[in-house]
Amino acid sequence: MIKEIKFTDKALKQITNLLSKKDKGSFFRIAIKGGGCSGFQYEFTFDQSKNEDDLNYENILIDKTSADLLKGSEVDYVSELIGEQFKITNPQTKSSCGCGVSFSL
Repeated sequence: MIKEIKFTDKALKQITNLLSKKDKGSFFRIAIKGGGCSGFQYEFTFDQSKNEDDLNYENILIDKTSADLLKGSEVDYVSELIGEQFKITNPQTKSSCGCGVSFSL
C-alpha cells in the first residue's frame, strides 16, 4: 500500500484509462530517476511485473526509494496550454528547472 501519497480522481481516472489499453495485468509505474537539468525527474511507465520492493496502490507501483521521496505528494492529471500531463506536487522539492521537467531535493 502506498501511504502518504495522494492521487486525485483525475489522475486515477487517467491511469485506469491508460491501463485499459494495455495488456491485462499491466501496472502503471511512477519512479524518481536521476537526470534533467536539476538532478531528478519523474518517470511514468508501464510494467508487467512487480518487484519485491514495490509498493502497490490499485494498479500503481512505486519502488520504495521513490515512495520515500514522494511522501506528502499529490499526483494529479492536468490540462494546460502545453497539453495534458501528470503533475506531481511534492513538498520535498527544493527547486525545479525552468521547463518544469526536473527538480532538486
